[in-house]
Amino acid sequence: MKALLFSAALLAASAANAQTAPPAAASAPPPPPFTFFVTSTGAGNGANYGGLEGADAHCQKLADAAGTPYKSWRAYLSTQGPNAVNARDRIGKGPWTNVRGQVIARDVAHLHGDTLEQAQLGSNLTRNTALTEKGERPKAAGDTPNEHDILTGSTADGRAYPDAADHTCRNYSAGGDEGSVQLGHFDRTGGGNASWNSAHASRGCSQPKLVSTGGAGLLYCFAAN
Repeated sequence: MKALLFSAALLAASAANAQTAPPAAASAPPPPPFTFFVTSTGAGNGANYGGLEGADAHCQKLADAAGTPYKSWRAYLSTQGPNAVNARDRIGKGPWTNVRGQVIARDVAHLHGDTLEQAQLGSNLTRNTALTEKGERPKAAGDTPNEHDILTGSTADGRAYPDAADHTCRNYSAGGDEGSVQLGHFDRTGGGNASWNSAHASRGCSQPKLVSTGGAGLLYCFAAN
């Protein structure tokens, strides 16, 4: 009889504990699929990507390898000439998030600070949010080597240069010492200019020339769909 009473008490205690035990902590939801990244590697041939299509293909290849479901990736690059293209017009409408789910910009206007308020506050593209497709931060000013220069060929408002000077290394088809391409600083540091997309011009188009000012021929990539 005592054994039965003891068993019943144990069952009652177990039931009470089950009712009062805190629920299991819910696992954190995964971050949304990313729609922006800085390339972890360049083409290895300076600013020569084989043109705009080659740069887009480089973004696509890295994004696909990272397992993103997005199919239409675009390099943030402007071109010059009769059929000039503005970088801001080819990257979609946003919003854009990095690998960690952090919002880089809500839309094209926010990205470029088109309004006075946006220009004062700025987008969320900084050294801590401009991550690669692997979720890593590229080497910034102060790191060895410094690789904060990102190819853009663009003015600060994301458009093509209207003059005759070369700002795109012949639309990303030249990899020699001659020519130049406009560069941005993903870490918003150095060169007397905190611009993420139009900090200064390169000394040339070759890999050594890009390296000489703190670059590796890297790109910004945006999901356009």
